[in-house]
Amino acid sequence: MTTLAHRDLGPDERAAEMSDSEEAGHRSGADEPAKDAGHPDGADRPAKDGGRAETAGFADRRRHHVWVPRTAALLTALVGLSDIAAILKPDLQNRLHHYLVPGTLSSVTRTADVLIGLLLLLLAHALRRRKRRAWQAVEALLAFDIAIHFFRGRMPTAIVALVLLVALIYFRDEFYAEGDQRTRWRALWVFGGLVVADLVIGLTYMILARGLVMNYSFGMRVEEALYGLFGVSGPVQWVPEARGDLFSILAATLGLFTLIVTAYLFLRPAEPAARLSAADADRVRELLAKHGDRDSLGYFALRNDKSVVWSPTGKACICYRVVSGVMLASGDPIGDPEAWPGAIGPFLDEAARHAWAPAVMGCSELGAEVWCREGQLTALELGDEAIVNVADFSLAGRSMRNVRQMVNRVAKHGYVADVRRVGDIPRAELDAIVNATDSWRGAATERGFSMALGRIGAPGDNDCVLVTAKEDGMVRAVLQLVPWGADGLSLDLMQRDKSAQAGLNDFLITETIKAAAGLGVKRISLNFAVFRAALERGERIGAGPVLKAWRSVLIFMSKWFQIESLYKFNAKFSPVWQPRFFVFPSSKDAPRIALAALEAEAFLVWPRLHLRRIARKLGLATLRRQLRRQPPEIAPQQ
Repeated sequence: MTTLAHRDLGPDERAAEMSDSEEAGHRSGADEPAKDAGHPDGADRPAKDGGRAETAGFADRRRHHVWVPRTAALLTALVGLSDIAAILKPDLQNRLHHYLVPGTLSSVTRTADVLIGLLLLLLAHALRRRKRRAWQAVEALLAFDIAIHFFRGRMPTAIVALVLLVALIYFRDEFYAEGDQRTRWRALWVFGGLVVADLVIGLTYMILARGLVMNYSFGMRVEEALYGLFGVSGPVQWVPEARGDLFSILAATLGLFTLIVTAYLFLRPAEPAARLSAADADRVRELLAKHGDRDSLGYFALRNDKSVVWSPTGKACICYRVVSGVMLASGDPIGDPEAWPGAIGPFLDEAARHAWAPAVMGCSELGAEVWCREGQLTALELGDEAIVNVADFSLAGRSMRNVRQMVNRVAKHGYVADVRRVGDIPRAELDAIVNATDSWRGAATERGFSMALGRIGAPGDNDCVLVTAKEDGMVRAVLQLVPWGADGLSLDLMQRDKSAQAGLNDFLITETIKAAAGLGVKRISLNFAVFRAALERGERIGAGPVLKAWRSVLIFMSKWFQIESLYKFNAKFSPVWQPRFFVFPSSKDAPRIALAALEAEAFLVWPRLHLRRIARKLGLATLRRQLRRQPPEIAPQQ
């Protein structure tokens, strides 16, 4: 794993560099509008309003103070910790004895201290990410907190909270990140549901415990359960008192759980449902027709679960998906490299507007250089892409003996390969192939994001190449490759029947390379090998202890992820290795972005409660359909 090193710029890089210098001059004070797409030599530039972003533009965002959200988050967390720690002081209740109702006031203020402290701790992280919604909540909580501290005579904490409140008002423009309206309503619905569930649990405990002093009314029991959520005693008396203490602990725990879940749903990053519209897909295809030969990952931008950001003139675009608060793109921007800065600016603006962490998986060296220059990002070498030059490939020689033996063994067992464009395959046969691949896939979740299209035989994919291996007329393995410019293919799907002959994947790739000339294909991109350089160099003689240790870690991780196996599989075909890079804001964001990347590639799948699937198993869906079909009863006439 290495950081991106600066090198001499080639022709394409120089073009992007020239575009960047012109764009910098435009941002620094030139008022002329960005040249339109029809201008013969016009370089695409980010619009001053940030493209799709409706808030501060890319240039304005650079002038924001980095220390403001960090300092505000730290002070907010400290105030919250101070409020929680205050209840541990033994003289708290003694301070309020001179008031009219000391017991009630003491309980209320202690509860308010804990609730405000916990909320401030929860909001501190969102405040650090410049969330506008968190800023509003912190302002309200600090106002209440200051009043409580003045009431209780805690002047130092009140002064700190007051200074923080004034500072947040002064730097209010620093907190601009928007939330998702859907999360706000979802949080309210969940809050209401949890409160009802808490009350039901509290009332059930009162019925089962049977430790009440008297037969309290239903309203008094509801009041006791509701007060218990806030840590305050209600009108119900318990015998023995231990049962009352247990009820207080239970109710306070339920209230704390409700508070944390509601705050999380209210503040979590927005994750819009990604969907590439037909109009955007057509525009992306037009760019791929002109510039698709630059990046083998370009066609995967047409996945259905991606959204798109366009440059002001439409010469470039970036397709992305939001995963766990990370705005994740893959490959290079689509379009002319001179127009890439015009798409990167709106992309970063959109990420800042929603407090998403921008990241790019698997971009080329040129793409990494432009991303780092435009967005002040960091790049790490993630691995290498295996590219086979069709003219140089041969099964002869000792190095190809393993592949040659595999191919011959599969052919002797009667397997036959068909290499065809998707547009040349009848629809009925395509449907049969899709059904076969679905039956072979063991998990319901299909892996892949950066180098996977996620579909077979869809409209518009007629230029994809589908390779099938048949035994006695039955499909036993499938290979799909997507277009890479006019003369290239990029491997997308590789599935086979587990009961089929071993070596079918080697057989299909070899047959594809043999048929490539007839398809007008000169180069084929195979799988992406993560950390290939470390695996290769770590096994060489003279490798240092750090490199050997890193290789050992990768081999250990290969038990769960296809790291070593993909590298060895690709290496069998003697490919040319092209480095791919991982671009992200800073090292502190790397773990979070890495988890999001694993989730996008479906290597990390969080458990979810599928209510519709449960309803189908219980037969509720069938009952609902029957009730809908049942005609309404007509009352007999008198």
